[in-house]
Amino acid sequence: MLERYVRNQPVLTLQEAIRKMTSWPAQRLGLRQRGVLREGTWADVVIFDLERMHDRATNLYPHRYPFENYPHQYPEGIDYVFVNGVMVVSGGEHTGALPGKLLRHTPA
Repeated sequence: MLERYVRNQPVLTLQEAIRKMTSWPAQRLGLRQRGVLREGTWADVVIFDLERMHDRATNLYPHRYPFENYPHQYPEGIDYVFVNGVMVVSGGEHTGALPGKLLRHTPA
């Protein structure tokens, strides 16, 4: 989304795209402690370089399989990822940490 719709075909601002991937779906699913950065919420953070952002997955059979190598090819430009406050990607490489947990919809 960021490479295509923010940088290459700018139909969204960076702020709009990030909202569509974070706070908006969290709000719709009733995940009150997710999707925003503020005290008391879970720390899920992605640190990226928009200019280096590139999805390396291939699209050999778009009508059957959206991406041939997805999710086996990590995107370029994502340097650090924190899930629940734990670093899971450092310098573009997975650390082996698996701090994620199952999230369930919370009724409004």
